[in-house]
Amino acid sequence: MDSRRQVLSLTEEVICPICLDFFTDPVILDCGHNFCRSCITRSWEKQEINSCPECRQEFPDRHLRDNRALANLAEKARTLNVNPQEKESKHHCEEHQEELKLFCESDKKLICLVCRDSREHKSHNFIPVKEAVGIYKDRVKSSLDSLTGKKSAATEMEQQQKQKISQIQEESRNLQTYITSEFAQMHQMLTEKEQSLLRDLRKQEENILKPMEEHLQEIQENLKSIQDKLSKLEKQLEQTDGVIFLKEEVSRKRR
Repeated sequence: MDSRRQVLSLTEEVICPICLDFFTDPVILDCGHNFCRSCITRSWEKQEINSCPECRQEFPDRHLRDNRALANLAEKARTLNVNPQEKESKHHCEEHQEELKLFCESDKKLICLVCRDSREHKSHNFIPVKEAVGIYKDRVKSSLDSLTGKKSAATEMEQQQKQKISQIQEESRNLQTYITSEFAQMHQMLTEKEQSLLRDLRKQEENILKPMEEHLQEIQENLKSIQDKLSKLEKQLEQTDGVIFLKEEVSRKRR
């Protein structure tokens, strides 16, 4: 196990801090830090000022020197079949490349031991990462329990609301059925009442008109009789023969 740690410790020296893999065509900057040629080139293409990703030292020119010794070491490390990502099992400070062992409560930030002694974190409160994890896990668990309770209450309210909506919809359907049925009955009753009133009206009309029509018939017959008599009298007046006129008048009087 100790030899394994030693191998991992040695391999850290031949790993590019940008791609976190074994160096490929390593170059050294004037500040002394090493990077893969392609990694530092891509990094500088994204920046306006050429600076070291490790120490932030700025350079007026893009001067890259080959590091053949480091290239040979990286090639030998590859033959050991060591996973270069294995060293990342522990998280490291981006600025000092030290393991993150403390949590700054003031800044709510993970820091290393070097950060703790820096001016940036002066007079801040620190707790070990493990202790901070326990504290914040308890807080998260408390929030989780609270949200779980709220979710349960909201779910119950949702079900109650759904039941109320379903009840209202059922009551509305029943009321619609009742209204339709009542109006159908009322329509039937009105139709029957209409027919009954019409029958009564026709009967009443018949009872009133029958004697009136009979009387009208009598009047018309009488009128016809009078008309006949008038015609005869008019015809009699048209008679120019005096003898015949007197005979017809005597005969009429007798009738």
